[in-house]
Amino acid sequence: MIKNILIDLDGTLTDPKVGITTSARYGLEKVGHPISDEINIDWIIGPPLKASLAKLLNIETDHILAEQALMAYRERFAVKGLYENHVFEGVAETLAELKRRGYRLFVATAKPTVYAKQILEHFDLAQYFTEIYGSELNGDRTNKGELIQYILEQQHLKAEGCIMVGDREYDILGARRNGIKSIAVTYGYGSANELQRAQPEYKIENFDDLLDYLK
Repeated sequence: MIKNILIDLDGTLTDPKVGITTSARYGLEKVGHPISDEINIDWIIGPPLKASLAKLLNIETDHILAEQALMAYRERFAVKGLYENHVFEGVAETLAELKRRGYRLFVATAKPTVYAKQILEHFDLAQYFTEIYGSELNGDRTNKGELIQYILEQQHLKAEGCIMVGDREYDILGARRNGIKSIAVTYGYGSANELQRAQPEYKIENFDDLLDYLK
């Protein structure tokens, strides 16, 4: 029986597109590698950001430059970018109902915990979660599989009593690595092909469809 629900943040609870992509462009420009506004970089939403910036910089070994771009990204994101965000329709109501039904809810995001907590408190969503888990600013636990393992250990959760909800393959594969079933939301930033390859146990088109799945 499912008792614990792990939920991704970006692309699942909120749409962070403007804040993340604008801050990424700011960071890249600050290290001398601006990119055209015509280039779509929505794919950076979800996976570990430093690796995505390195890909945009077209580098494989210059970790210092990628780190500098990440630091510049955070200059803008920490002040402005994290609020350039909006909550998807039905999220607050669904979280409230899930909590009322007795589920324990946990955020599991690759975003640094410090930012995740600020965002969820800003949108008055933190109240629904038992705990908010993210990565560390030094890069620890940006891998979703490692993050989920950490949550299970910290909360003494059994995999068979949990389910993971997210929009990217990293959520689905991270859950499977830990023996947890997964639900993919199709309105986020994972393409249809990406989610098809990842093979979640279930897909939902709207966040409130969770209520029907967990009935």
